[in-house]
This record gives sequence, C-alpha cells and structure tokens, in this order.
Amino acid sequence: METLLLVDDDVSLLESLSMHFEEAEKDGEPRFQVVTATTAAAGLAKARECAPSLVVLDMMLPDRSGLDLIAEMKSVCGDAPIVLVTAYHDMESTIRAMKLGAFDYIHKPFADTAALDLVINRALSVRQLSRRAASADLDIAPARLGDLIGQTPVMQKLVKEIGKVAAAPRATVLVTGESGTGKELVARVIHNYSFDEPRPFVGINCSAIVETLLESELFGHERGSFTGATASKPGKFEVAADGTVFLDEIGDLSPQLQAKLLRVLQEREFERVGGTKRIGLQARVIAATHRELTEEVKVGRFREDLYQRLKVITLRVPPLRERMEDIPILVKSLLERINGRVHKRVTRVPPEVMEALVRLPWRGNVRELENVLTRAVVLSPGEVLLAESLPRDEPTLEQDASNWLPADAPLPTLEEAERQLIERALVLTRGHKGRACQMLGISRPTLERKLVKYGAARSVKDPLKSVS
Repeated sequence: METLLLVDDDVSLLESLSMHFEEAEKDGEPRFQVVTATTAAAGLAKARECAPSLVVLDMMLPDRSGLDLIAEMKSVCGDAPIVLVTAYHDMESTIRAMKLGAFDYIHKPFADTAALDLVINRALSVRQLSRRAASADLDIAPARLGDLIGQTPVMQKLVKEIGKVAAAPRATVLVTGESGTGKELVARVIHNYSFDEPRPFVGINCSAIVETLLESELFGHERGSFTGATASKPGKFEVAADGTVFLDEIGDLSPQLQAKLLRVLQEREFERVGGTKRIGLQARVIAATHRELTEEVKVGRFREDLYQRLKVITLRVPPLRERMEDIPILVKSLLERINGRVHKRVTRVPPEVMEALVRLPWRGNVRELENVLTRAVVLSPGEVLLAESLPRDEPTLEQDASNWLPADAPLPTLEEAERQLIERALVLTRGHKGRACQMLGISRPTLERKLVKYGAARSVKDPLKSVS
C-alpha cells in the first residue's frame, strides 16, 4: 500500500481528495493510505512519521511557501515525488518549482480528478523505475538457465530442483556450496524463472560490509539516524520491492543482525534504522553460504531458529571435483565469455591442455577455472590455449600437512593452529590472498581480520606481515 501525503490549507479540498484516493483499489485491495496536513510545519512532521511514497504540496500555505518547502521536504522524503499544486497560473513559479525538483506543477481546482490521477500514477511509476535503476549496479546481465553449465547427474538434479523452486515464487531458499561454485548464479536463475515479467534482483554480500553499516544497507535509514545520514535512504529489502533479495554469505551475519533478520522473516515487516514506520516485505529471500550451518548452529555461531526459517527449501551446488566431466563444456562456454571480455579469439584447446585442466584440483571451483582461463587467454599469442599458461598442480593443504604439523609433534593451541594454517595457505598460494581464502574456505574480510590478529606483533619477515 502506497502512502500519500496531502499538504493543503483548504480543508474541504483535503477531505474530497482523501475520499477519492482512499477509494482507489489495486488487485481488489486498497491502494493508498492517505495522510493530511494543513501547514508546512505539520506537513514536515507527518512526512517524518509516515515516510510517504508521494507528496501533494500546496503552493501557498499559511506558514511557508510550497516553493520554499520543496528542498526540505525532499531531504525528509528521499525519492518520494513532490507534486506542487496552485490556484495561480504563474510561469515563473512553474519554472522555479521544476528547477527545485518538483515532479510536476498542476493547477486547482481540479475539474476532473482523472487528470490528477494521471500525474500521481505517472509519478509513482517513475519512482519505481528509479528504484530499479538504483539497484542496477548490483545487478549484471540476467542469468539464463543455459548459464548453468553441466550434463552430469548432480547438475541435472540441481536444474530440476530449481524448476520446482521457481514454481513457488515466495518460498525462502537457502543455497549452499563451496566458494566459487556459482551460488549467486543459481539464485539469479531461480529469480528469472520465478516471474513472467522483469522484477528487481538485489544482492548484498553479508561478509563484505562492516557490521555497523550492514543494518542500514539491509533495512535503510532515516535522515539523522546516525552520523553521516544526511538523507533518508531505502534499504535492499525495500528496493527489491516484489522481486528477490539475495543475501550472500549469510553465515557471516552477526548475532545481532541474525535476530533482526529472523524477525523480518517471521513478521514479513521491517523498519528503517531510526524509523518507526513498519514496511511490508514483498520480496522473496534467497540466502547463500559456503559454511555448514548445521555445524555453526551446534557451536552457537548461528541461530537455530533462523536456520529453520532459511532452509524452507535448500539447494546444494556441487563443487567442481564432483563433476569433473563437465569441465570440457565449461571451458568452451567460459572461453566464449572471456574472449568477448578481453577482445581475444582463443578458441582452440589442444587435448593435452584439456587433460591438464581436468587433472587440476580446482579448490576454487568454477570461479578459479574462469580466472585461470582468463589469464591463459590474455597470455596466449594466437588462437590456441597454451599449456605453459596454466598453473602447476600444487599439493593441497591436506597433502602438505606433514610439512608443518608432524604426527609426533605436540598439539598446538587452537589459535596457534589457525595461525599456522593461514600462514601455510599463503605460502602455498605464493601470497595470493584470494586463493588462500578459497583454500581455507573463508571470506576476504575474515582473512584480513585474522592477518591483523596474528601478525600485528610479528616481525616484517613473517609471511603474515610480508604478504601484499
């Protein structure tokens, strides 16, 4: 339901407009909630209380001019369009109103409310389009089912499960799998096959944003709710509207935000940070994690009640080592994408090179395969993928464990074992933090925190301090 704020000192006009908009319906339900005010001060107060979707503002109010009020009203209402109305036909005021950011400037009295309806509907439609455009930086080209490459039984099973999930477009989904397996791709395919018309897909990585800002990113905030909040801002749940919110790395969510997310999923409502208005959650929630949440629940790092809410439907994306037969067709598909991106034409893969690709362990899964192919394409001088551009088949941490923890050695403390494991991962990857994260199964921010924790008091010769 959209909230309309009507600010006019003509009480009889307010009453007639309120009745008109309150009678409007959409899909058999009331379309608008109407809030009214007769002064500029009262209008601003109501705007802060109700966070309107649109403001109809009179030009001449008892305490202030509507023109003078536009800028302040916009700072309070965020992206809500402001429609200025006046009884005077003044060209200069019209130009000033539009320059100050009014959506439209119309004249009263309204001989036919259909003209006003037309302006209101257009303003709300433009607002919705603007919100979808605002999420464009979070959304790349839509994922097609064909982007899920694989002919192995595990991949065919996953595709069938996606089809069943798409038939229930409001059910919460939990996508599990190792880093680099394509969990976000699965979420996008579910989203695109769930709806007949385009709808927003808004993703957020729960481990990539500091905890103090993550709540605002998810739920939005009101102006002045914290230092730096100079204007109201909708969060990802609000921007997603009736589309999909994708919560990546949900296992890294703090206990405090886990509790708030649980309440949102239970009540299907949320509030902006610093706000009091309850906003209905319309979007589908798809969460993803590389962690074993059952284990996280056992050790108390993840709420069991939230886990139960998330796993209404659970999809597991298999690691690449469980579908090595898919590597040749993955290579072909990825090369097409990479060639277009780097403007090359590397299309030929000799049999010995393909065999080498199949033999590699691919601890980083499809993401690592794409990175390796990108480097090889860039380094290839012609149309042939060269073997010397591929990485060596290095030992895994498990295979190399005897070099850093002999069987007869006394057990280190948990912290010391973790420090040694991180140090060894950086040695094996020659200081490449991204590959170290893939080997260790942790996010980049987590690795950075642990490097600070274990390396702060160590010499610059220590691997933990010298890795760039």
